[in-house]
Amino acid sequence: MNKKTSQLKSLTRTDSRRTIDIVNRGLKRRYRAERRFRIYGVVAITLSLAFLALLFLTIMGNGYSAFQQTEIKLDIFFDPAEFEAELVADANFPALVKASLRGLFPDVSGRRDKRSLYGLVSPGAAFQVRTLLLEDRDLIGRVQSIWVLADDDVDMLVKGHMNRDLPESDRRLKDNQLAWLDTLAQEGRLRKAFNVNFFSNGDSREPEMAGIRGALMGSLYTLVVTLLLSFPTGVAAAVYMEEFAPKNRWTDIIEVNINNLAAVPSIVFGLLGLAVFLNFFGLPRSAPLVGGLVLTLMTLPTIIIASRASLKSVPPSIREAALGVGASKNQMVFHHVLPLAMPGMMTGTIIGMARALGESAPLLMIGMVAFIVDIPQGFIDPSTVLPVQIYLWADSPERAFVERTSAATMVLLAFLITMNALAVLLRKRFEKRW
Repeated sequence: MNKKTSQLKSLTRTDSRRTIDIVNRGLKRRYRAERRFRIYGVVAITLSLAFLALLFLTIMGNGYSAFQQTEIKLDIFFDPAEFEAELVADANFPALVKASLRGLFPDVSGRRDKRSLYGLVSPGAAFQVRTLLLEDRDLIGRVQSIWVLADDDVDMLVKGHMNRDLPESDRRLKDNQLAWLDTLAQEGRLRKAFNVNFFSNGDSREPEMAGIRGALMGSLYTLVVTLLLSFPTGVAAAVYMEEFAPKNRWTDIIEVNINNLAAVPSIVFGLLGLAVFLNFFGLPRSAPLVGGLVLTLMTLPTIIIASRASLKSVPPSIREAALGVGASKNQMVFHHVLPLAMPGMMTGTIIGMARALGESAPLLMIGMVAFIVDIPQGFIDPSTVLPVQIYLWADSPERAFVERTSAATMVLLAFLITMNALAVLLRKRFEKRW
C-alpha cells in the first residue's frame, strides 16, 4: 500500500512539473510577444516623429530665408523738372531710379548693358520712391538715400541660392552684373533686411514684392463667416438631436447621414457650393462670403458630432437632479447640461475651424484660385486664402517663389498648431471629470 502511495505521489509531482513547464514556456512566449509588440510600437512612433521632424526641417530650411529681403541703397534726386504741382503722383518715377543707377555706374553705356544695370533693382523700387514722395512733398529738389528692393535674382544670389561659379550661360545673372553687385557691397549699398513686404503686401508677379497679407485677410474673413454660421447651427442641431428629437427611424436616418457627411471628400462641398451658391443664387465668385458658406457645410458634421459627444458625456445624474428640483426640460438643458458640455463643443469647433483653415480643394471650385493683388476690405471683395496662395506660388517657376511657398506654409502651420493647442488648453481648463 505504501509503495502504491509513493508511486502516485511521484506521478503527481511529475505531472505538476510538466504542467508548470508548459505554463512557463507559454508565459515566456507571451512575454517575448509583448516585448516585440512594445518594440514595434516604439519603432513606429520614432519613425513617425523622425519623418515629422524631417518635414518641418525641410520646410523651415527652404522658407526661413524668405523672411529677409535684399535691398540696394540708391541716392534719388527728385528733379523738379520731372514734377508738376497737380500731377506729382503721375511722374516718371522709374526714370528717377534709372538715373540714380547710372549715377552710381557712369561708365555703363549701351542699351543692353543699361538694361542689365536697371535689372538689379525690382520694378517695385519706383513704387517705393513714389510712396516716399507722396508722404513728404518737400523732397522735391533734394537728394534722398533710399533702400529699394533688389531683383529676385539678386536676392537669390545674396542668400546663396545661386552659384556664381557656374558659367555665365548657366546663370540668370551675367558677369557684369556680378561685378556691379560686388561694387555695391564694397560701398555698403547692399544689405539683407527683414522682409516687411511679405506680411504687408498682396500677391504679385514679382517674387520680391509678393506677400501674404491678402491671403491672410481672405482667410480671416472666410473663417469669420464659417464660425458665425457653423457654431450656432451645429450646437443647435446637436442639442435638438440629443435632447429633444424623438428616437425614431427619421432621426436615425439623419444621424447616419451626418456621420457620413463627415467623411465626404472636401471637393464635393466645393462642387455643391459652385452649383448652389454661385450658379443658383448668383453670389459673387471668389468672395469670402461664398468660401465661408462652403466651409460651413464642410465643418458642420464635425461640430455636430463633437457637440453630441459632449452632451452624452454629461452624467444622467445632472439631468435627474435638475428635474428633481422642479426645473423644466428647457431649463435642465440650457441651464445645467449645455454649460457643462460647452468646453467639449468649443474644442470640436476649434478643430473643425482648423480643418477649414487648411482646406483648398473646395475653394478652388468657387474661384478663389484667382490672382488677387488688392487686399480684400470686406466679405464680398475678391480674395484668396492662405492654402490657395501656397498652391499658386508652388506652381510658379521662379526660384524665389520656392522660399515664399515654404514661408507661407510655415505661417499656415503656425496658425494650425496654435488653434489645436488652444483646443487642448480649453479642454484641460474646463474639462470636468465625473
